[in-house]
Order: sequence, then C-alpha cells, then structure tokens
Amino acid sequence: MDGPCRRELAARVSRILFDADPIGIVVEPHVDEYDSEADEIIDRLPDAQDAADTRSLVHQVFVTWFDDQIAGPEDRYTSIADQIWALWHGGLDTSVCRCE
Repeated sequence: MDGPCRRELAARVSRILFDADPIGIVVEPHVDEYDSEADEIIDRLPDAQDAADTRSLVHQVFVTWFDDQIAGPEDRYTSIADQIWALWHGGLDTSVCRCE
C-alpha cells in the first residue's frame, strides 16, 4: 500500500492513537506524537485476521517502541484496535483511497 491510501490510513491511525494516548505522552499541539507507531501498525495490519489480532499487534508495537511497563496491559488497546480494525475494513475515504 502506498500513495494517498497509505497517507490517509497513517493519518487516521495516528489520530486514533493521539486521541486515546495509551501511554500518556501527548502534549498539545504535537499531534504527530504517534506517527512512527502508526506507520509500523499499518505495515503489520495486513497480517491481522480480526480486532483481537489488531489489539495484539498494536500492543506489540508499543512494547517494541517503549517497553512492557510503559506499554501496559494488552487490554488497554482494545478500543484503539476496534477503531483501527473498523477503519481498515471500510472506514477509508474511497474517493481518495483505493486499497486492495
């Protein structure tokens, strides 16, 4: 995935992470705090089979970028994963994004 589709997905995933702020690092107005994590999540998202897989991979990304203690428990990421999964399966603007 590349081009407008990837940019839109990255921006939306980053915003989901920013709004949830699962590790408490957001400082207004730095809305790009989670851009790197969003990019890694997008790279791994095709491997997810459902929202539970998505939660696991999001948690793994945070453990990799930070550590187990900072990332916290996997269930902290349930709402985030549900939103990302819904976005991945129908929430992208099809006039801009033609993902396959």
